[in-house]
Amino acid sequence: MYRMEHRDPVCGVCGLIPHAPRLSGTTHLVARSTAMQVLLKRVARFAANSAPVTVLGETGSGKEVVARVLHANSPRAKQPFVAVNVAALPAELLESELFGHAKGAFTGAATARRGLFETADKGTLFLDEIGEMPLPLQAKLLRALQDGELRRVGESESYAVDVRVVCATHRDLALRIREGAFRQDLLYRLKVLTIEMPALRERRDDILPLALHFLAEEKARARGFTTAAKKTLLNYGWPGNVRELQNAVKHGAALARGAEVDHDDLPDELNRPAGRRPLETAARTPRSLQTLGELEREHILRVLDACGDSQSEAARVLGIARNTLWGKLRTYW
Repeated sequence: MYRMEHRDPVCGVCGLIPHAPRLSGTTHLVARSTAMQVLLKRVARFAANSAPVTVLGETGSGKEVVARVLHANSPRAKQPFVAVNVAALPAELLESELFGHAKGAFTGAATARRGLFETADKGTLFLDEIGEMPLPLQAKLLRALQDGELRRVGESESYAVDVRVVCATHRDLALRIREGAFRQDLLYRLKVLTIEMPALRERRDDILPLALHFLAEEKARARGFTTAAKKTLLNYGWPGNVRELQNAVKHGAALARGAEVDHDDLPDELNRPAGRRPLETAARTPRSLQTLGELEREHILRVLDACGDSQSEAARVLGIARNTLWGKLRTYW
């Protein structure tokens, strides 16, 4: 659920450190477009201090990459970078993950355990999908940010922590406040500094450089794209943003027969005429009979993918509790 990272060599292209190591592969910030050049200047200014940062943007637009670059260029760069997806854990587990727990604090707590705040001490804690955090935990997070102290679940003693918090969301937090789902005082505490990630469709000059970067990561036979493939990549709307582009390149690299990825090596939806929906196509296509359980699984995973892997959003769309959804996903995986 979380990853730790440390400092990487400086990149001379933009004056920052756009390469941040991951446990598998690397992340890379491409900034050919004007929108990203402006964003990089903002990141460079924000990296110098320890004030909380909120990164706003659509699902898959690269919010976590920006968080990594912030950390890599900050005075905390030699300290841990710890990331957690708030929406990926049920509320009862999230509290323990963030704040730790005492031995015997709950069933299964055989030993005491440090939380991610303590793990990230002197470094950066990245809270992805902060808009999905349950209200009771928002109060505890606010206290930790205000006092610089936290208390493990099941303990009365407080621990001092020195953590820079960077959070991200695709949600409209002001709307979440009006809905009673997010604390206004927490928003004020988190949005000291704000970065807005442009959608991929708003930074088209970055599409081909990103595609070439992702293709190089695949270490496949293909080393480039045909003219037709480039046209397809540039004409597509990319609702899933950079994440969708990366997956499309993986698809193309796997199917490419020569030194270049052609347009018909790319996923079908990239070549589908505008206005024709995948579900409309599927509805007209004969399919083998499936059990009710198989249909439910297929539908849930499709909704989860459409919601950018946000379990809270998927549960809302499906009309079920998040814990119920989490239980079903455990049986699938």
